[in-house]
Amino acid sequence: MLFHPRFDTGIDRTVQSDTITNMETAVLLLAAGSGRRFGGEMPKQYVEVNGKAIVLHTLEHLALEPRISMVQPVIAEGDHHFARLIADRSFPFSVLPAVTGGAERSISMQRGLAALPKHVELVAVHDAARPLPSQALLSDVLDVAERFGAAVPGLQVHDTIKLIDSQGKVLETPQRQYLRAVQTPQVAKRQWFEKAIMQESNRLHMHTDDASLLEAAGFDVHVSKGDVQNRKITTMEDLAWMASILDGHD
Repeated sequence: MLFHPRFDTGIDRTVQSDTITNMETAVLLLAAGSGRRFGGEMPKQYVEVNGKAIVLHTLEHLALEPRISMVQPVIAEGDHHFARLIADRSFPFSVLPAVTGGAERSISMQRGLAALPKHVELVAVHDAARPLPSQALLSDVLDVAERFGAAVPGLQVHDTIKLIDSQGKVLETPQRQYLRAVQTPQVAKRQWFEKAIMQESNRLHMHTDDASLLEAAGFDVHVSKGDVQNRKITTMEDLAWMASILDGHD
């Protein structure tokens, strides 16, 4: 996912907004995808890497950030894998009863958001198949979201990007310094997500990530530091890469 930030790369992170700090923070763990691109009968988030399901690696990495007080799983209809995997496992946060997601990411996010306790103030939406978010990445995206209201981790784009039309004709070459490839968790104040869903209710299917939903509703989203190892597992090559990282080979 590419994101064109609304600020210069030299943004002053010391600037404060009226966003309160120490918000009650929950993660929506999106695990309802079928993993069609991955292939095989097992959804990708349940495939084992180094003897452990991908989603368990994800939960263990989320546990590195002490501000996360609860995780709300969003799973596919008829999914019994998640409950079996976490049975008898303990985490430093509460794992809430799973809810069933929908065919679109935005529907899964909406259902997960509705299931959260009312006192949750800050919501981080994270892909279950993105198993290696570092503590530094999690800390930074929460810091930026607490300060400004919404944040997504992003990586600098090193390739030249071309905007084309339906015939393949180049329309524009954006400046790379203003482009970021964004990751998850994508974090915002709960009220912002709720207002954005209400405002964009007829266009939810058009939004490929949570930040674009917020942007369309008029909320400013800031970009925090991304991490190349915070990679989404979508192919067998990604799976081999993850195993290599866990084995200590870069």
